[in-house]
Amino acid sequence: MAIRTRLTEYFGIEHPIVLAPMTPAAGAALASAVADAGALGLLGGGYGDRSWFAEESAKVTRQDLGCGFITWSVARDPDLFQEALERFPRAMMLSFADPALLAKRVTDAGVPLICQVHTLDQALRAMDVGANVIVAQGTEAGGHGMTARSTMSFVPGVVDAVSKRAGDVLVLAAGGIADGRGLAASLMLGADGVLVGTRFWATEEALIHPAAKAKAVAASGDETVRTSVYDVVRRREWPVGYTGRLLKNEFIGRWHDREAELALIQQDELRKVEAASKSGDYETANVTVGESIGLVPDIPRAGDLVRRIAAQATASLALGRQNLFMGEAAAVMTAT
Repeated sequence: MAIRTRLTEYFGIEHPIVLAPMTPAAGAALASAVADAGALGLLGGGYGDRSWFAEESAKVTRQDLGCGFITWSVARDPDLFQEALERFPRAMMLSFADPALLAKRVTDAGVPLICQVHTLDQALRAMDVGANVIVAQGTEAGGHGMTARSTMSFVPGVVDAVSKRAGDVLVLAAGGIADGRGLAASLMLGADGVLVGTRFWATEEALIHPAAKAKAVAASGDETVRTSVYDVVRRREWPVGYTGRLLKNEFIGRWHDREAELALIQQDELRKVEAASKSGDYETANVTVGESIGLVPDIPRAGDLVRRIAAQATASLALGRQNLFMGEAAAVMTAT
C-alpha cells in the first residue's frame, strides 16, 4: 500500500521521497529514474555550471522534474536561474544562503519553492519568503551543511515552528536517511516526506565514478568527516558556518586543520585533485557522502531503490503499530 502524505498530494506523486539535487550525481538519468518510479526528481543545478546544466537538461525528456541550486552561487547568474525556472517548473530548491536572494523570482513564476534549512531561524526565514516546502537537514547529511543540529531533534522542532506560523507549509526530513526505516521514522517525527541524497548517490544512474561508488559502499558511517579542504583547494567561498561532509581519505588527513597552509599552494594541489577525479583516485579526490553510507550495501537502479524504500517504510510502520498494540496489551495485563 502506498504511503499518502501531504507531500504526495501536493506534487501528485506516489511516494513521499524527493531526490536531493546533488551535482554531479543528480543528472538527467537519475532525476528521471526517480520520477519514473513515483517520487520527485530534482536535477542538480549545483553551483550553476552552464555547460553541465545545458548538457544534462538536453537529455531530459520528462515534463515533471524540478531543479535545485546552491543559492549564493547561482545568484551570480540570474539568466541561468531564469532558464532553469522555465525549463523545470515542477519545483525549485534553494540551499545554503538567504533564499530571499532568489525566492521572489520563484514565487512570481508560480513555481513551488523548496528551501533547505539548518537552523530554526533559517526555517522561519524560509516561511517569510514564501517557501512551500522546507527541508530540515541535520548535520548527518553528506555534502555541505552545518554542524548546528542533528536530524532527530531538528525535524520535529521545525515541524512545530512551521505548524504555528504556516500550517500549509510542508516539511521534509534530510540527513542520515537511507532506507525505509528512515522514511518511517521521519513521518513519525511529523515530516511530510524525506529528501534523500547519499543513498541515491550510490545508484547505477548517478553520475559518479564507479571507483568512488565502490569505495563508499565498503565504508561505514564512522568514516565521514566535516571539512572545508576541498572548498579551499577549489577556491569556493562558502558562507561562514558551512562545511562539507565527505568520506575520509589521505588528502583530508593531510590538510584538515591546515587549511591556511593549503591555500598557499592551492594551484598545485588543485591540479592533483582534478587529475585524481579523472583517474578514479579517491584517496586524493573527494567522495561526498553522509553518515548513512554505512546503510548502503549495494548500487541498485534508482527506480528499484525508490520502491524498496517505500516498501520497507510501509513494513516498518506496520511493525510499529503492532509493537504499540502489544505494548498496550501488556500494560493492560500488568494493570489487571
